Formats: sequence, C-alpha cells, structure tokens
Amino acid sequence: MASSAMLFERLPPERKGQVKVIRDHSDIQTGLEALVGLDPRLQAVADVSGPVPLRLSEPGFAGLASIVVSQMVSRASAEAIWRRITAAGPVTAAGYAALSTEAVATFGLSRAKAATLLNLSTAISEGRFDLGAIGGLETAEAIRRMTALPGVGPWTAEVYLMFCGGHRDIFPAGDVALQAAVADALGLESRPSPGKLALMAEIWSPWRSVAARLFWAYYAVKMRRNVAPLV
Repeated sequence: MASSAMLFERLPPERKGQVKVIRDHSDIQTGLEALVGLDPRLQAVADVSGPVPLRLSEPGFAGLASIVVSQMVSRASAEAIWRRITAAGPVTAAGYAALSTEAVATFGLSRAKAATLLNLSTAISEGRFDLGAIGGLETAEAIRRMTALPGVGPWTAEVYLMFCGGHRDIFPAGDVALQAAVADALGLESRPSPGKLALMAEIWSPWRSVAARLFWAYYAVKMRRNVAPLV
C-alpha cells in the first residue's frame, strides 16, 4: 500500500482543486473534531470506538476488485478468496482478464461476482472504462459512471471512492453494519433503512466518510468483529 501522501500527490490537478480528499491521519482527526461540533452525540461514539483508522489504498483495479470480493460476505471469507486471487499473480485488469475460466473457478467467487470482475477487468484493460480518472470526478458523477458498469452498485462505487479515491463526504447508507452501528450508538429502536440513514447522515456533511469510518470502528469494538470493507 502506498502512503496516503504519495497517493494524493499522484492525483490530477483538477482533483486537488475540486474534490475534497482525505490524505492522512490529520484529516481524520480534523474530520472527527468537525463531526462532534456538527453532532455532539458523536463524542460518545468516538469514546467507544477508540482510534479511527485511515484506511487508504492504492487506486486501481486491485482496490476495486477487493471491494467487489468483500461485498455481502464475511471478512474471513473475503480474505480467503482474496488470498487465492493474489496467489494467481499480480492483480491488474489485464492480468485478471487473461485468467482462464478454470483458474477463476478456484477462487470461490459467486457466479455474479466472477462475472463482475471479468467485465470490469475487460472494460479497463481494453480502454473502455478509465478507472484512473474516476477519482478526480465530483463524487455524484463518479458514482454515476461507476454504477453504469455491470455488477457495480452504489455500495461498491461509494466504498471505492472512499478508500481508494479519498473522497471525504460519502456515507454508504446501504451498508448493513453501518445501519446496525448507527442504531446501537444513537439508541434507535430499529436499524434504519438505507434511505433513512442517508437522510440522517446529511448532518455529518462534509465529513461523512470520516463518520462512516467512525461507525465501522464503533461496530468493531461493540461487536468484536471487523466488518469494514476489505481494501
């Protein structure tokens, strides 16, 4: 994993000027302080969660593929699948697209995820989708373009932009662990729906990506289980 400072330096000039990004732990701390000011309830959440991880990864196909793998499976299962994929060779779009059907069958992917990764690797390696430019786009436009790809839903796009693009104002409201964490931390009677959670999260803008990290960290402490996406 490259350092967050190096990742930021690689961003195109328009990205630095237009898209607010998380670059290092100081940004996490700044975001946490701002969040407590916006919503004082989050101080108690931060007291339970302890340190909030930065978790920035190199942009590119490998990061996106790891997020696809981690969707809707346990972290242990995702890690096992990812080990098999990385053992097959460097995880690049061209390399993955060249894998045989027999090799892919050994990874343990569902049929849908196998199709998604093949479609993504082919589109990127053939130049039909410019993943490198996605991080520099305004968040809503980046999500729109990513979700136009077969098999890529809002959660996948949002998590990629958060952890591989550094976008600082995203809250993946469809994430079940975030729904559970918010319900527990804020004393809700039931887990909020994605739509309701998205509305609730508006108060945490423009630091919603830090809020999401905070609630994932809170969930890990309370449930003793790390459910943050594999990146």
